[in-house]
Amino acid sequence: MQPAAERFWTALEQHSGIALSEGTRQLSYAELRHEVAARASRLEALGVARVALALDNGLEWALWDLALLRAGLVCVPLPGFFSPAQQAHVLEHAGIDCLIGATPAPIERSSFTAQEPGLYLRQPGAVTAVPPGTLKITYTSGTTGQPKGVCLDARAQLAVAESLWQASLPCAVEHHLCVLPLATLLENIAGLYAPLLAGARVELRPLAEVGFSGAAGFDLPRFLGTLNESRPHSLILLPQLLLALISAAEQGLPLPPALRFIAVGGGRVAPQLLERAERLGLPVFEGYGLSECASVVCLNTPVARRIGTVGRPLPHAELRLADDGEVLVRGPHMLGYLGEPPLTGDWLATGDLGHFDDGFLVLHGRKKHQFVTAYGRNVNPEWVEAELIQQAPIAQAWLHGEALAQNVAVLVPRRAELGDAELQAAVERVNVGLPDYARVHHWLRAAEPFTAGNGLATANGRLRRNALFNHYQSAINALLS
Repeated sequence: MQPAAERFWTALEQHSGIALSEGTRQLSYAELRHEVAARASRLEALGVARVALALDNGLEWALWDLALLRAGLVCVPLPGFFSPAQQAHVLEHAGIDCLIGATPAPIERSSFTAQEPGLYLRQPGAVTAVPPGTLKITYTSGTTGQPKGVCLDARAQLAVAESLWQASLPCAVEHHLCVLPLATLLENIAGLYAPLLAGARVELRPLAEVGFSGAAGFDLPRFLGTLNESRPHSLILLPQLLLALISAAEQGLPLPPALRFIAVGGGRVAPQLLERAERLGLPVFEGYGLSECASVVCLNTPVARRIGTVGRPLPHAELRLADDGEVLVRGPHMLGYLGEPPLTGDWLATGDLGHFDDGFLVLHGRKKHQFVTAYGRNVNPEWVEAELIQQAPIAQAWLHGEALAQNVAVLVPRRAELGDAELQAAVERVNVGLPDYARVHHWLRAAEPFTAGNGLATANGRLRRNALFNHYQSAINALLS
């Protein structure tokens, strides 16, 4: 067992009370340790090396993940929001010899045989070597092409978990509700490992019970119902989920009074949205991270919070800026991408641009997303897009202006029946606060929402910019001609 994993299990031995719950089933910390040890022994007896988890959120996901950590075997979460082709790619690329769960299509195509219900084995073909110490390969959904496998050891994962546990101490979190898929590294690290280090109870429910349906559907009433039934102390939300929660609260819908710590990340959060949360008394703390750094590297906390920033670096991470403003991170991070040359140097380039304000990191957008207008002005589209979706009529927005004299936005209305006049008024309200080079000079109504299903967004809502450009290029050219 890797030293970091040993320290993790030693910490869990100090805790009593309920560790995990799913519906009426509960496991104490002692029962958790027993279950994990039994599953680790089972995996070792099978002689497997790389195990894919294809399970819904629940006790089983958590127990198998922890068993793999204890056994020192490679865990590969298989996100349900990946397409069948992406799932099949992960199984082959990662050299999976054991799959736990039920994903019929990838199983059928990948020559797995059932060892027992829900556990499948195979002898993989050529297997790509992993960097020494790898215990988890998390696949990023990316913006184009096939997902890439980020190789992580126990040290990186648990360093982040410990930092997050320490950061949340003032909130006395004793009950965390997992909202995001555990197959995403953010919920895995911050929603499972960190609360367990704190001795808290982690409540696990199938994703449908917290409101998710398919790759992009979300049922707000069901989410609110689960929140009020569960009454958790902490949540992790993506910006769109936070927007839905705040909008519901502003409409007078009840929220559980027990909320003490709502972390938000995964995309840019407009300061206006956080100010709305503040007025409602919601304890929202924006953070920043990336899979390559085992998730979170910066976080606003109860003792150091500044709206408009993603917080100060957590204790395990050191940050600095390159000459062009790119954020660089030093500290526990990935061992490398599976199948690619190993990393060199201590500093990891994030691809994000930003600056520091009294130690708080302010992000400007992705380095590769920045475009240059025909007048030579640099524009970070995420800034403008975040302002646009703060307007009630606009659900999604994509801004394009590369080599153009005037920027063009593609807008998804919040309701199909909204007229063009309402969208135009919303654009004008945003433009008032923008410099001319960043304004929306022209706009188009989107033919359909940007979703993972149509390839125009990732599963966590990030825009697939190349796909959007290819999809709307002809319409933009026609508009500007």
